[in-house]
Amino acid sequence: QVQLVESGGGLVQPGGSLRLSCAASGSIVRINHMGWYRQAPGKQRELVARIIGSGSKNYADSVKGRFTISRDNAKNTVYLQMNTLKPEDTAVYYCNGNIERFERGGIYGDEYWGQGTQVTVSS
Repeated sequence: QVQLVESGGGLVQPGGSLRLSCAASGSIVRINHMGWYRQAPGKQRELVARIIGSGSKNYADSVKGRFTISRDNAKNTVYLQMNTLKPEDTAVYYCNGNIERFERGGIYGDEYWGQGTQVTVSS
């Protein structure tokens, strides 16, 4: 199986910064894409940023210029550097990955989610 483990959430004042990390582990053959979603109370889960295998990156309009997604291929880890945080960035942030794993002699692809990490932006 594959697991995604997140870290780095917390409480920060408006204008501050946080960095989230998400490490994938298991019998990983290939990571097609990894990214971050968030869900605020009473709202649907939304894509924040994603990086695909080629290195291309996508960002939600609301975070462009403030958030940066990056990855360390050797560690199967993706990072989200969040700067100039606003109260409306408050949400549970979830790591997501489309990952191919080796299992029982075959290769299987699936979507995986982390457990979520709380980010609160408040004075």
